[in-house]
Amino acid sequence: MPQTLMEFAKWLDGQDHTWPVPPPVEPVKATAFAKPLKGIAAVTWSVYGTVLRISDGCLQLDHPQKVRMQVAMEKTIKAFNMWHSMSRKPGAAWQYLYDQYRECLELKQMAGTGRTGHFPQVNAADLWQTLIGRLVQNEYEIDEDFYGDENQFAEKVAFFFHQSLQGVAAAEGAAGVLTTIAGSGRRQTLLADAQPFTLVQLLRGLGRNATLPPLGELLDADAMTLSCQLGLRKPSPPLYQACLDRLAEDGIEPSEVLHVGSRLRDDLAVAKKLGMKTALYAGDSASFEASKEEVRDPDMRPDRLLTELTQVLTVLGLE
Repeated sequence: MPQTLMEFAKWLDGQDHTWPVPPPVEPVKATAFAKPLKGIAAVTWSVYGTVLRISDGCLQLDHPQKVRMQVAMEKTIKAFNMWHSMSRKPGAAWQYLYDQYRECLELKQMAGTGRTGHFPQVNAADLWQTLIGRLVQNEYEIDEDFYGDENQFAEKVAFFFHQSLQGVAAAEGAAGVLTTIAGSGRRQTLLADAQPFTLVQLLRGLGRNATLPPLGELLDADAMTLSCQLGLRKPSPPLYQACLDRLAEDGIEPSEVLHVGSRLRDDLAVAKKLGMKTALYAGDSASFEASKEEVRDPDMRPDRLLTELTQVLTVLGLE
């Protein structure tokens, strides 16, 4: 039976791979405001830059530092034995694959959604499936007993590539915070820009130094709203509305939802406009995006300002 993506990630731990790691945390000059909020029935989380630290502060499909793309491409070509099915053209193999990768990415980005104010999310696995399909036409063979079909294989390649491109690690205290909220009776879920491998990255990061409850007890799968599934990324309002609609089915109003993230204009401000309570996480300058003027703007001003994730528990009255 083919490995799941989580099983594949664990298998990689036993291989000779060196992954990049996020740089040390650089604190933001900010004063926390974590006064308890009454009536919060659900907590929604952004992932990258909030509960999961990542190099550069956010996940990138095409890194501006070309050498980073080169290293990730070279490792991917070698790990999956792609070279023999690549067209023989002058120049480095990684450059050839990168040119195709960038072309596919640009085409998918241009496809868009056709509606003003909607921002398309390119699915990394779909992108790699296009490239793998071209290799298959050139007699590339997939070990389906190990990797699964072409779709499953593309997810694993996308995961491996991004593990090689950007380092990820759980934020300080994140595992304890999410576990405590999960046990408090409140709904807790993800409302995030994400890729098919994001949940695997998150669970592995949280579980490195902590024992987590089963996924179904930690996060509400029914209300989980990920950009790669809807094809829209933040700040597209329908991404937030989809999550609110699912919570509304259980009688939870927008004003009873606390959304936590590290970006103000392109995340929390949209949630606030839709009636949600917001908490701006100012724990790491790499991911923090908010100016003093934006924080003071009544249309964007967050309800709470956090300098440590554990302060969410104070906001919820859990400590």
